[in-house]
Amino acid sequence: MRSLSAATALAAILTLGACAPTSPPAPSVLAEADIPGADVSVTRNGDQWTVDYTFSEDAPVWAFIRSSLLMESRRPWRPADWTVVTPGVVLERVGHLDVLRSLDGGPVPRHVRLQITPRNHNLEADYPVLAFTDGSVALFSGAFDVFALPSLEVARDLPEDLNGQDIAIRNARITWRDRSGPVLVQGERRREAVTEDGTLYVLFGQTRIKEAERIVTVADPRLPAWISAAIEGWAPGVADYYARRLGPGQTDRPTIMASWGGPTPGLQSMGGSVLPGLIVMSFEGIGNAERSDESAAYIQWFIGHESAHFWLGQTVRYERSRDSWITEGGADLMAVRATQALNPSYDALGMLQEEVDDCAILAVRPIQGAAALGDHRAFYACGAVFALVAERAQQRATGGDWFDFLKPLIDANREDGVLTRAEWLDHLDTVSGDPTLRARIETFLDTGTPDPVTALADLLHAAGIPHRVEEGRVVLAE
Repeated sequence: MRSLSAATALAAILTLGACAPTSPPAPSVLAEADIPGADVSVTRNGDQWTVDYTFSEDAPVWAFIRSSLLMESRRPWRPADWTVVTPGVVLERVGHLDVLRSLDGGPVPRHVRLQITPRNHNLEADYPVLAFTDGSVALFSGAFDVFALPSLEVARDLPEDLNGQDIAIRNARITWRDRSGPVLVQGERRREAVTEDGTLYVLFGQTRIKEAERIVTVADPRLPAWISAAIEGWAPGVADYYARRLGPGQTDRPTIMASWGGPTPGLQSMGGSVLPGLIVMSFEGIGNAERSDESAAYIQWFIGHESAHFWLGQTVRYERSRDSWITEGGADLMAVRATQALNPSYDALGMLQEEVDDCAILAVRPIQGAAALGDHRAFYACGAVFALVAERAQQRATGGDWFDFLKPLIDANREDGVLTRAEWLDHLDTVSGDPTLRARIETFLDTGTPDPVTALADLLHAAGIPHRVEEGRVVLAE
């Protein structure tokens, strides 16, 4: 997810996917009946939201798989928005996890009720609630998934990235009900829906669906018309461009949900995330209320970035969250090159310069540890620089571009769906014939550098990317 601030031009970028993570932030989620799990009922009755958990077994701790933080404060969102009604049970933060536990240290009751207040927060690397101006609300199913743990101590010791941990997890079986009417699940309205999929949104309310040949949109009724037109007019074309360059992606007819936070003074904010078959977008601020050439070009790029994840993030994903520079930086450069190809007036160099500038600020620390510090922007900015280096290597080797570098990696990993750091860097070695490029990138990833400007200039020089250093800044040349 990327946010644009009127005060800072381009503000912080969330992973996940910002965007929200494009690879699961948890171990493989399984469906076997003998794995501990929960049946959940989510019910809206007017302004009241009730969530009922029925756990499959006794456990002293039930932890939420997705326990993200608020981007601005780096505080957990769930304890403020979810209130436990069942006596003797508390919801609190333990280590990197939000957990339910009993006050007496014994097993959590098999049945626990909560009341929730869905709010559209800006989350670090996760999928937020979408609140529409007509009162409709879209909830992310993965927010309700839980897993059992034997103690608070075990919960406290688990790392932030649960990928690769020896934990068996089963998606919650969720029943969705709205007393005022049907809910929308995977494009179908139902009086009551049951899901066992932690990667979808469920819409409560009657926000209109608009279906076209290549795209389905669920847009806030007050979303500025120029934004709706930009989404509907640009998304199909950019998806077609990616398909021509990279082959089939995860979907050829995505649904886009777009919410509107209103014309907040002094703000221009855009955020997005991607799930299988779905792009979620949120817009806010007076800067988005009226079209300008600058904002229109940025929205084109923004749609391009989110759409890119159907290839780089869904068709293939990263192995560990520390490797999200592969998908986020790669999607940034995909969006730049697609926007440049479809809109010749687009300022590609200006966008790439922002990537270099931000990487120069953030690379003092190891890129692979950026998530723990809330510096998700590093995955985007430095990842885009690394992609630019790979693109230049491809140009020197074959006259090709970023898509020509990327396509063999996607094709080679379509079956297992995972593009690892080693595979990416091995491919760079093969294309470039210069192992020093890999070594320089690995320094950024593993240790960071006390002098990022010099390190970036050296990397660009070794790659043959035109640039100059002016007043302590690496400046890309035409």
